Amino acid sequence: MAGWEIALWSVVAMLALIYLGMHISTTLALISVVCVWLLRDNFTVAANLLWISAAQTINQFLFGVIPLFVLMGLLVGAAGMGRDTYDIGQLLLRRIRGGLGMATVAANAIFASITGVSVASASIFSKLSVPEMQRYGYNKRFAVGTVAGSSVLGMLIPPSVLFIIYGVVAEQSIGDLFIAGIGPGLLLTAAYCLQILAMAHWFPASVISDPAAYHRASHVDRRMDTPELLAKSIPIVMLVALVLGGLYSGVFTPVEAGAAGAFAALVFALARRKLTWRTLWDVILETGAITATLMFLIVSASMYSRMLGMSGLPTEMGNFMQTMKVGLYELLAIYVVIVLILGTIIDSTSIMLIMVPLFLPLLKAFGVDLVWFGVITVVATEIGLLTPPFGLSVFVVHSTLARRDISLADIFLGALPFATTMLIVLLLVMAFPGIAMYLVALSH
Repeated sequence: MAGWEIALWSVVAMLALIYLGMHISTTLALISVVCVWLLRDNFTVAANLLWISAAQTINQFLFGVIPLFVLMGLLVGAAGMGRDTYDIGQLLLRRIRGGLGMATVAANAIFASITGVSVASASIFSKLSVPEMQRYGYNKRFAVGTVAGSSVLGMLIPPSVLFIIYGVVAEQSIGDLFIAGIGPGLLLTAAYCLQILAMAHWFPASVISDPAAYHRASHVDRRMDTPELLAKSIPIVMLVALVLGGLYSGVFTPVEAGAAGAFAALVFALARRKLTWRTLWDVILETGAITATLMFLIVSASMYSRMLGMSGLPTEMGNFMQTMKVGLYELLAIYVVIVLILGTIIDSTSIMLIMVPLFLPLLKAFGVDLVWFGVITVVATEIGLLTPPFGLSVFVVHSTLARRDISLADIFLGALPFATTMLIVLLLVMAFPGIAMYLVALSH
C-alpha cells in the first residue's frame, strides 16, 4: 500500500478501537507506532517516535499554562466563587420568566472568564442551579439542560484550555485566540438568553412545570444587602481584571497570567477559610490528573500528526480537493461535519488534536486566518459536549447529581435546544469572521 493509504486505514482503525472502548491517547499512540513501522519497515524508528514526540512537543515553557489555569479553576470552585456568581445572577434575573435559566447562563459566562474548564462549570452548577430551579417550579429537563448547555461557555470565553492547546498545535498567539473568543462567547451567551426567553414565551410548559411553585417562590425571594453583594462580586471582578487585564495589556505572558490567577484564587480561598488541607490536597491531585491526561493526549496526537506527515496523506488530500475544485467554505463545511460526528464519540481535546493537524495544510493554501479557524474549531468541538452518546458535559451533570429521577436522556433532551443554538452561532461566526476577529484587529 502507498503511504497515504496506510494513513487512511489508520483513521478507520482509530474509530474502530475508540468504539470498542480503548482510550483515545492509547489508540493514537498505538496506531502511530504501527503505521510508522509499516511506512519505514523499521520498528526502531517507530519506537523512537514516542520519545521524540514527547521531547519536542510538551518540553516547552508554554505548556506550563495548562496546569496553572486548571489549578486556578479548581481553586475558584473550592473558594465558592461559582456559588457567588450564581447568587448575583439569580438576584438580578429570577423575577423574569425563565430568569433562573438566564441567571445560570450569565453565571456560567462569568465563571468561564476565571476558569476556562467546561467540566468544572458543569459540576459546580449542577449542585447550585438544578435544586434551586426545581424549587422554583422549573421543569427538571430544562434545568439540567441549561446547566449542561451553558457549561460549554467555559471553553469559549477566555481563558480557555482548548484555545491554549489549539495555539500550541497551530503555532498561533494564545493572546490573540483569547481575544478572538470574547465576541463569539458573548454572542453565544446572549443567544442562550434569547432562546430561554423564547422558550418561556412560546413553550412555557417546557420551562415551568409547576406554575404555582414558581409564583409562590418568586414572591418570597430573599434580598441581598449591599455589603453582601460587594463581598460576592469584588473577588470575581478582581480576579477577572488580574488575569485578563494583565494578559491583554501585555503585563503578563499566558503562563504568568495563569500563575497570577492561581495565586489570587488561592489567596481568596484562604481568606474565605474555604480551603482545608484535605481540600487543597484534592485540588492538587485533580490538577495533576487533568494535566497528565491532557499532556499524554498531546504527545500521542503529536505522534499521529508526525505519522500523517510521513505518510503524505495531507498532500494527497490537498491534491484531491484541488481536483474536486472544493472552495474554502465547502472545505470548512466538511471539516465541521466531521468534527460534529467525532463529537458523538470522543472528547473535545482529542478531536482538536486529531483534526487540526490533518486540515491545517489544506487551509493554509486558502490563506485562512488560523485564529479565526481556531474559534470555529473550538465552537464546533464544544457542541460535541452536548451530543449523544459521549456528551461529556451531560455525563458530568448526571454523575454529579446522581439522582434516579434524572436520566441521561433527560439531560440530552434538555441540552438539545442549546446545542442547536450553538450550531447557529457557529454558522454566524463562519459567515461573519468579524464576530471573532474585530477585537483582535483593534488590539494590534
